[in-house]
Amino acid sequence: MNKTTILFACATLLLATACKNNKQMDNPFLGEWNTPYDIPDFEKIKPEHYLPAFEEGMKRQKAEIDDIVNNQEAPTFGNTIEAFEYSGALLNDVSAVFFNLAECLNNDEMESIAEEVTPKVAAHSDDIMLNEKLFARVKAVYDQRQQLGLDGEQLRLLEETYKNFVRNGANVPVDKQARFREINSLLASLTLRFGNNVLAATNEYKLQLDADKVRTLGLSDDQLAAAFEAGSDGNAVFTLHIPSWEPFMQSCTDRDLRRQMWEAYSTRCSSGKYDNSVIIDSIVNLRLERAQILGFESHAAYTLDDCLAKTPEAVYKCLMDIWTPALKKAKQERDEYQKMLTADLKNSTNQQLNNSTLQPWDWRYYCEKLRAERYSLNEDLIRPYFSLDNVREGAFTVANKLYGITFRVNDTLPKYHPEAVSYEVLDGDKVIAILYMDFFPRESKRSGAWMTNFREQYVDRDGNNVIPIIQMVCNFTKPTADKPSLLNFDQSETLFHEFGHCLHGILSQCHYRSISGTNVPRDFVEMPSQVMENWCRHPQVMKEYARHYKTGESIPDSLIAKISAAATYGQGFINTELLAASLLDMDYHSITSPIKIVLPDFEDQSMARIGLIPEIISRYKSPYFQHIFSGGYSAGYYSYTWTAILDADAFEAFRESGDLYNPELAKKFRFLLSHGNTIDPMKMYIDFRGKQPSVEPLKRNRGLI
Repeated sequence: MNKTTILFACATLLLATACKNNKQMDNPFLGEWNTPYDIPDFEKIKPEHYLPAFEEGMKRQKAEIDDIVNNQEAPTFGNTIEAFEYSGALLNDVSAVFFNLAECLNNDEMESIAEEVTPKVAAHSDDIMLNEKLFARVKAVYDQRQQLGLDGEQLRLLEETYKNFVRNGANVPVDKQARFREINSLLASLTLRFGNNVLAATNEYKLQLDADKVRTLGLSDDQLAAAFEAGSDGNAVFTLHIPSWEPFMQSCTDRDLRRQMWEAYSTRCSSGKYDNSVIIDSIVNLRLERAQILGFESHAAYTLDDCLAKTPEAVYKCLMDIWTPALKKAKQERDEYQKMLTADLKNSTNQQLNNSTLQPWDWRYYCEKLRAERYSLNEDLIRPYFSLDNVREGAFTVANKLYGITFRVNDTLPKYHPEAVSYEVLDGDKVIAILYMDFFPRESKRSGAWMTNFREQYVDRDGNNVIPIIQMVCNFTKPTADKPSLLNFDQSETLFHEFGHCLHGILSQCHYRSISGTNVPRDFVEMPSQVMENWCRHPQVMKEYARHYKTGESIPDSLIAKISAAATYGQGFINTELLAASLLDMDYHSITSPIKIVLPDFEDQSMARIGLIPEIISRYKSPYFQHIFSGGYSAGYYSYTWTAILDADAFEAFRESGDLYNPELAKKFRFLLSHGNTIDPMKMYIDFRGKQPSVEPLKRNRGLI
């Protein structure tokens, strides 16, 4: 090779290196954010940045793991457990941004990236959890844990780290590791496809009605305004998104249109191009196989071993204790609605009403009709006092009175979408968290409501507290040209619920990321959220935040009395559909031998065993049950009921004290919220309450005793 050739080769190499470096410099993930509070630089992040950032994040963590494994010093808490805890910072950052935005800013490009990167991340995780040398170091520290002089949080981190390795396959025999990895990769892809199918099917259906027809259906002015705004050319459009679908089912006088909307909603993803039936069969059997590789009889046994419930038997007992009185109440409700339908049939010549038996698409309609008759209460009376702004400020006020924190809008912070509102959360004059609230439906956002985070609270290696960046996402009715977003009472409780999750993340004061904030057992994580619903519905608190959006007038005592009187109305249905979904989840994940899941047969048999009446279905039918097939709640949907026992019992402490904002109790409860999983959550709960939780407050609150 002559001198010219060598110089040319060097120049080419330098140019390639420079281009690569420039490309990395252009990727927001691969440099400093240079934003307030180190918030992700959402405005600079483009879809093309994700894959390179994921690749670099995995590469860096691999190097960090190699450093731990190749350390010639004996394993210690610092050089092994803490070193592992702090590894993967870049991968954490890009994962938090990408997977959160894939839920609320989804499109074909994001789905394509997710399909490519999800199995890679799963394989990367397996490479870590199945690294024999790494686990040997972790185990060496764990085995001498009582002699290390660790403080409580350090010991908890060590125990949780060791348990996490074991639960993720560290003890899997070598001859089964290849299959274990394959299962994890398949499950990562299948759960992603399941969720994408539900989103696509939900977005695809639209019921379009002309102006003359829609005005004959008994819908409120607000419902009509929202439907016309969603439509075009003077037509009204109704969709399967809850803010559109549920009011339609509650108000529409046309029984056949209710049937159409019901069938579209309840048959999503059960056939056609978005069919999830085969995916469910694969997920259920793969989860069983993985659990048995790990030494558990079933996926439920595996999941619950790391929860407060501990066993499937304990979960079934908890659910059935409430199922029996709930079903009895639901049957009473059915009989009342059947009488109303029969009366309507006698007074109608409309042949669409010729089926005389109450159907699932009739339930919400007659429920609302009877609610209005019995309590002189309907949505049109309630909504004007529960504007989104008022309810949000009500939640902020409760948090302030309990914990002394305040919320300050800061529109200069980076935003991932124009509709997201950004807040600084202050404790005194100190910013302790950033909160994003994203309230309205769009086709790029999955349905439902949830809290997550772009960054969890922790203390970095230099001893600096890193504040959390919390995201709260809902799907409430959008404001119209002349009205703000007006919520019904259930939606108001949803806002308080998700805000409770936010407080769990906001108030975190832990040292280590993996056990901070909401990183607690699945059947405890819903307690801090559900307890907030108690303040939402309490008459004293309603009086403080529920004000008429036009006049500013506080909600009248007479309306509060009606809402309170109606608090246990419809609880047969509400509890029955929730418990049915929880039991269906357990039935899927308690199987101990591989089976062929055939739908709807499996679900029908499950519901028949518990005696679910045909006028009610499980809250989520299997093909769109995202919580358990794409949302992390497999063998965990029971937690909404399990933690409802805790939340009712916790609020009972404030009621018994005679002060809804009792400073001593609030201080104890803030301790529980701020310590994440650094202490056993049930121990913290008993320390707060002074005794074991009782189920009686829950049954009384729901009118089941």
